[in-house]
Amino acid sequence: MFTPSENWDDLSRKERFDARFQSWMSTEERAFDTPEAEATYERRTQRVKDIVELKKPDRVPLLPWIGGYFAEYAGFTPHDIMYDAEAYSEAWRTFNLDFKPDYLVFAGYANPGEAFETLDYQVYRWPGHGIKEETSFQCIEDEYMRADEYDFLIDNPERYYMSRYMPRAFKALSGWQMLPSVFTTMELPIIPAYITPIGTPEVQASFKALLKAGEQALAYGSVVAENEAKLAAKTGMPSLPGGVTKAPFDIIGDTLRGTRAIMLDLYRRPEKVLAACEALVPVAVRMGVETATGQDNPFVFIPLHKGADSFMSRDTFRKFYWPTFKATILGLVEQGLVPYHLVEGGYNERLDIIRDPDIPAGTTYWSFDQTDMKAAKEALGGWACIAGNVPSSMLHSGTPEQVEDTVKELIDTVGQDGGYAVSNGAVLEHAEAENLRAMVETCKSYGVYD
Repeated sequence: MFTPSENWDDLSRKERFDARFQSWMSTEERAFDTPEAEATYERRTQRVKDIVELKKPDRVPLLPWIGGYFAEYAGFTPHDIMYDAEAYSEAWRTFNLDFKPDYLVFAGYANPGEAFETLDYQVYRWPGHGIKEETSFQCIEDEYMRADEYDFLIDNPERYYMSRYMPRAFKALSGWQMLPSVFTTMELPIIPAYITPIGTPEVQASFKALLKAGEQALAYGSVVAENEAKLAAKTGMPSLPGGVTKAPFDIIGDTLRGTRAIMLDLYRRPEKVLAACEALVPVAVRMGVETATGQDNPFVFIPLHKGADSFMSRDTFRKFYWPTFKATILGLVEQGLVPYHLVEGGYNERLDIIRDPDIPAGTTYWSFDQTDMKAAKEALGGWACIAGNVPSSMLHSGTPEQVEDTVKELIDTVGQDGGYAVSNGAVLEHAEAENLRAMVETCKSYGVYD
């Protein structure tokens, strides 16, 4: 785990960036099976650092987005990998060893199905729990935050989330609605106001469910982590990304209110939406910093959803989405981290907006899905590294020749001077192995720089 130095607050942004990368790239305290694996780790961490800093690495990095396909490829169902940590590990190991990407593929954090059952999680249906065992998990949007609760969220986001959202999203935690503010513990005579409700059957049941789910998640995660460490030691493949957070608007639009409700809120209570997004900036920054620091990895994964061209107009994006998203980016960058954006959908009408002069060049990573890559290169070149967008549909239903031609064209047109990584656009759930192999092999052979 990366530990910031005692004088961390006195360091410049660049000094913090260098400190985090030095820790992540160092091999001194990492175990490797062979000198070749250690050298591979050094080369691949340097390669991705180079593109972030808009330099030419030895070759174009390969950073695919792999969802449930790793399980399908290895012969497992989505249910298998959510309920059996060894199955998850075996599928993930098989995929990485067979395809040999530059970095251990990010297939989503380990998802322990038993823990979700224990918590009676409402926001998703997952294999064997609401959907078929052969189907990947699906989000079920609802108004888990009520329209009249904006003021509570704005006043105290974390307390709102714990006492209102979580009891609705996790039915087993419904007792948490009875808990008062933790500040009632500040004086002896009023401490009973906090601890007495904890003795009630409803609150006791919620904490017992949380403890059980924690044990289940730890048992599952420990197996996955042990197998990941073994594979990293064998192959020298680094893990990417490290931390995770979300744009403030997406925290509300994806998680709290849902798509329909947030779009109505833009017209019915726009000032509340703006104030809530501003209140969530410190939450989003802190979440990214804490998760990335805990993984000793400077990259913070940020999936972008409601800001796409198809969800809102350019003016709406500029007013409601971008200001607090930008503030989140700046907060992460100031702490020496690299916001690692998965830009889902199209951002063709946003490119000039996101190239903001307040965001330092060479500090962010943008992986595009349906955005015109030539336009992205023209708009962001010399300012931020970009990746994508080999169509995931092509990897599923195209031919190896089509994939090879697409990868070569992308390297020739947007990757010729560095600052670029080969990646598919949308997260990959289904594919033909020969097509994915064509993407991997073409990148490795054609993407070498002189």
